[in-house]
Amino acid sequence: MPVRGSDGASHFGIGRAASGLCIRRRKGQPKMSDSPEVMNIRQASEYLGVSADTLYKYLSEGRIPAFKLGNRWKFKKTLLDRWMESKSSEGERMLKKKPRPVRGSMAR
Repeated sequence: MPVRGSDGASHFGIGRAASGLCIRRRKGQPKMSDSPEVMNIRQASEYLGVSADTLYKYLSEGRIPAFKLGNRWKFKKTLLDRWMESKSSEGERMLKKKPRPVRGSMAR
């Protein structure tokens, strides 16, 4: 579903559905199935719906699967798909593990 940004333009981004992480395409962005198997930073950021700066942050923290070809970062689509699935599963597990309130008698 498109969202109106502060600039008034329609765009799509990452949202959270009841079942976990969902990725939405930006208007005019190619379908995920049209993405190449090996992507550069720009392509991967569009595919994931995050900024290139966010990807560089994830790379520096070792949080996302990627490899260097020469001095350029590359991302395999199949590995990104698995990574997103694992992150989605982690989010679902976290939602299911809501902490219980501590019940007990309190001294009065």
